Amino acid sequence: MLLKKKEEIINILSEVYSEGKEVESGIAQDIVDKAESSYTKEFLFSLSDAERKRLFMIDEAIKRIEESSYGVCQMCQNNIGEKRLVVVPWALYCIECQEKEEKEFP
Repeated sequence: MLLKKKEEIINILSEVYSEGKEVESGIAQDIVDKAESSYTKEFLFSLSDAERKRLFMIDEAIKRIEESSYGVCQMCQNNIGEKRLVVVPWALYCIECQEKEEKEFP
């Protein structure tokens, strides 16, 4: 599942990169076109930042599989629930610890 998601993200990043290049190479004719082009590029690249972070988290989860520590909460050392891992296979924390983390660092 992690490898499939990793492949999907790499494909998305490739598309975003290509679309960003297309927007960059387009000739803006007036200030409105330039603003729209700039906004579009910024939006595309912000998407790629989020995908890069997710890709990093997937790579870290794959390392945890190799180290036999996958599915173990990095905070409390309890097992992460199977349902959570199905939804968020790169999860670092169990539900309880994730909630604590989000309260401390909103």
